[in-house]
Amino acid sequence: MKVYLDIIFIINFIYDFIILLGTSLILKRNTSFFKIVLGSVFGTLTMFIYFIRMNNIEMILYKLVISILIIIITFGYKNIKYFFKNIYYFYLIGIILGGLLYFINNNAFFISNNLFIGIILSIICLYFYIKNIKELKTNYNNYIKVIIYFKEYYLSLNAFLDTGNKLKDPYTFKPIILVNKDYIKKYDNSILVPYKTCNNDGLLECIRASKIYIDGIGYKKNFLVGLIDSIKIDGIDCILSESLMEGIWLI
Repeated sequence: MKVYLDIIFIINFIYDFIILLGTSLILKRNTSFFKIVLGSVFGTLTMFIYFIRMNNIEMILYKLVISILIIIITFGYKNIKYFFKNIYYFYLIGIILGGLLYFINNNAFFISNNLFIGIILSIICLYFYIKNIKELKTNYNNYIKVIIYFKEYYLSLNAFLDTGNKLKDPYTFKPIILVNKDYIKKYDNSILVPYKTCNNDGLLECIRASKIYIDGIGYKKNFLVGLIDSIKIDGIDCILSESLMEGIWLI
């Protein structure tokens, strides 16, 4: 059986480079392109050791040591948490990329014998995966647990901090949070608050609440609850106002 070392090294270099680049993009590491290439080259050169006979335990330990060295070469070492996060995503992306290559080469009959095309398609898939992960990280940073207290009951909701929510009662200047009205059991003495946005204006039905507990912030009051039909954000029941995150309205 012929073994083309040059092809193996090129493929391994590309594979390591994609994994390190993906890790850098997801974690937003401040590393240079040169260090990513250097880490990839180091991982490729260490393949010579595979031609030495080793048992399974020795092979696992060898791969672990090489991974640690690759991570340190590429991203450096700041602290243990920084290091473990780097190596965790390094392995995670490696598993995802390996799985993509396996799936493509075993299910796409027209490229089953062309590994390079498989790698290109894997890169495209990995690109969209990284893009979605970054979007999720950005969105979930604004997901907050809240408890809204009324006179006779309270609501425990998943809230989204919308920095664009500038709604306020024009008379009392109280900020307005938005809640799906299906969660409101009963209310009376609602008020209509005029609002105006870029695309629309009208009257928003609002009710008063006793207080609100915002996870990581504490208890606050002096706000209104605006009732809307639905919130089109996955898993969200309440839209917070940025004004509630400011000031010293602690009880």
